[in-house]
Amino acid sequence: MGGQLSRRPGTPALQVAAGGHNTMEYLTELSSYEAACRLDPDLRSFDTTLQQRTSRVISTLAMGVEVRSLSFDSLREVTGCLLEMNQEVVKVILECKKDIWNNPQLFDLVEDYFENSLQTLDFCTALEKCLKKARDSQLIVHVALQRFEEEEELEEEEDGRKKYSRTLEELRHFKAAGDPFTEEFFQVFQSVYRQQLSMLEKLQQRKTKLDKKIKSIKAWRKVSSIIFVATFAAIIICSVVAAAIAAPPIAAALAAASSIPVGSMGKWIDSLFKDYQEALKGQKEVLSSIQVGTYIAVKDLESIRILLDRLEVQISSLLDNADFALRDEEAVKFGIEEIRKKLEVFMKSIEDLGDQADRCSRDIRKARTVVLQRIIRHPN
Repeated sequence: MGGQLSRRPGTPALQVAAGGHNTMEYLTELSSYEAACRLDPDLRSFDTTLQQRTSRVISTLAMGVEVRSLSFDSLREVTGCLLEMNQEVVKVILECKKDIWNNPQLFDLVEDYFENSLQTLDFCTALEKCLKKARDSQLIVHVALQRFEEEEELEEEEDGRKKYSRTLEELRHFKAAGDPFTEEFFQVFQSVYRQQLSMLEKLQQRKTKLDKKIKSIKAWRKVSSIIFVATFAAIIICSVVAAAIAAPPIAAALAAASSIPVGSMGKWIDSLFKDYQEALKGQKEVLSSIQVGTYIAVKDLESIRILLDRLEVQISSLLDNADFALRDEEAVKFGIEEIRKKLEVFMKSIEDLGDQADRCSRDIRKARTVVLQRIIRHPN
């Protein structure tokens, strides 16, 4: 039909359909539609179906004109064709709406994000528990230093125990407490970190696809072409009916009625374009919010990893010093002195890691809130 209509703009049917309008108004759109048909297989298929239905209706009407009457079957053929053409248009629009509103990939990403962020929050909780154990170990070391100061002034304990026995007892407690950061804890960390990196990769891929959609309006060009040609075909059919009936009042009414869809079509298409762009914009806002939140979570986890490595080295060093101090009396003095030098740095590392864990939790909760707000604003 794209070829037929665009190459034969001067047919009587077109003149009747146009009424008093300038037919040049439609020629540009028809030419554009013909070009789109050559490029788009789906549009060609639609055009072929439309040609067959329109030709069938006009042939039926022509038969009715020959006997100078319009049968019930003829009118039924006309109304049936119009309904079929409208249904074809509806199918295309619904497919586009399905792509816009019911987006399973976006939904899956949102679900994954909230699940990953929840697991990261659980990791932060586990980190706090480990830090509590580290602070308990810190208190044990403090007590050991106090015991050493008390026992340093005595030659031997009053109850006959060896010198530094209480200091050594506290050091044994410290050693028994061991490293609060277990292998299982680090496995959880690695799992959470990999999930966040994977999420970033998925988001980037999805965002790239979305950017291509936003830049290209080919799909909506097809929709607008289908709407136009379907409306135009309907006008031709209505005009043929009006001419066949040959009743001037009825013909005038049909011509006036048939001009309404074309007259309002531009606004309708503009509305569809706007809805589509708003939907894509909403999707991009959701994706961008998730991407920012995930990126911040990754950076927070990387900072936690650096502080963890530093604290691990310090804990290992303190445990080695405590182990050395347990050898003999002379070793106690050396071991305690080394522990004293390193304790302040150890305390600072625990504080820094605790602050970073709090920051990570706050950032995740804030990001989750922002994403939820974007989803609420996203058209549904």
